[in-house]
Amino acid sequence: MIDDQQPPVPAARALQGGVLMGLANLVPGISGGTMILAIGLYEQFIAAVADVSRLRFRRSSLQFLAVMAVGLGAAVVIFSGVAVLLVTEYRPVMYALFIGMTLGGAPELWRECRPLRPGTLVAVTVGVAAMAGFASLGGSAPLQATIPVLLLVGAAGASSMILPGISGSYVLLVLGMYDTVIGSLSFSQLKESPVESLSIIVPVVIGAGLGIALLSNLLKALLQRFAAPSHGVLLGLLVGSVLGLYPFQQPVHPELATRTMRKAIVSVVVEHEPVEDVAARVEGVSPEELTALAGPWEGQSKGDLKRAGLTLVRFRPELTEVFGAVLLFLLGFAATRRLGRGSRAAAA
Repeated sequence: MIDDQQPPVPAARALQGGVLMGLANLVPGISGGTMILAIGLYEQFIAAVADVSRLRFRRSSLQFLAVMAVGLGAAVVIFSGVAVLLVTEYRPVMYALFIGMTLGGAPELWRECRPLRPGTLVAVTVGVAAMAGFASLGGSAPLQATIPVLLLVGAAGASSMILPGISGSYVLLVLGMYDTVIGSLSFSQLKESPVESLSIIVPVVIGAGLGIALLSNLLKALLQRFAAPSHGVLLGLLVGSVLGLYPFQQPVHPELATRTMRKAIVSVVVEHEPVEDVAARVEGVSPEELTALAGPWEGQSKGDLKRAGLTLVRFRPELTEVFGAVLLFLLGFAATRRLGRGSRAAAA
């Protein structure tokens, strides 16, 4: 249960949480909230965000969030290239590891759900069902980029920072707003059409801030007043978040699975840059090869290409692959359990 008088989180623990949050955000299908929940810092994080959103600038909350931000930023800057490479080239390895790390937080959440009552079990089921339903959603037609819509899109996208198991970029894909929002953040778009870009970015940022403020305060109140069922929903979300992380999957469209090649194809298909110029920027790809790769995607949008690049199909693993995945799952599970015990010992 969230306690307004809970002791400050040690800086080392907050830094660990920020690093794991950053790493999680680099893996498709995993949200930062998932890792924070798994290692036992979720309630402290919610309480700190709720404090700041209500303009209660307590020193402990500000220090906690600042240190977490440092860890998150460092992880994204230092490990982004490595993480993308590992997920692209060694997906079974990374997914097995992250499944273990995610589910390592389940025993502690299960303890918070006790004493077990029918309502709590229903709450767990609701959480799992919500994630299963979300994982089954596909992209929709783009919404009209009005200010109310952009405010709601920002609020929905920001949920990935608060709710475990929900990826912000995937939310944008499901809502059909990936092109609109992400495209407006590009340097070229900001340079060419600053007013148009800011007319999208500003409402989304405002919506994200409002969404984080409202959701954090709502979650804080629910965890205080309805501790067991609220933890039940969180447990369900945590368990359900691994449904899309089945290790033995491979891209349906390998040419779109890596950011470098997808960006090159986007440059040719969407931005209509000369093939020769784009190929010159991509090592090991000739203009003829790039033309052949880009040809089937004529007429598709950037969001369509992003969505296609994330589409996976299962394959039959070999026995050695299964054995390796199990070992990595156990390693990730043990690592999270150890980090979680460290959080509880520090709070004691």
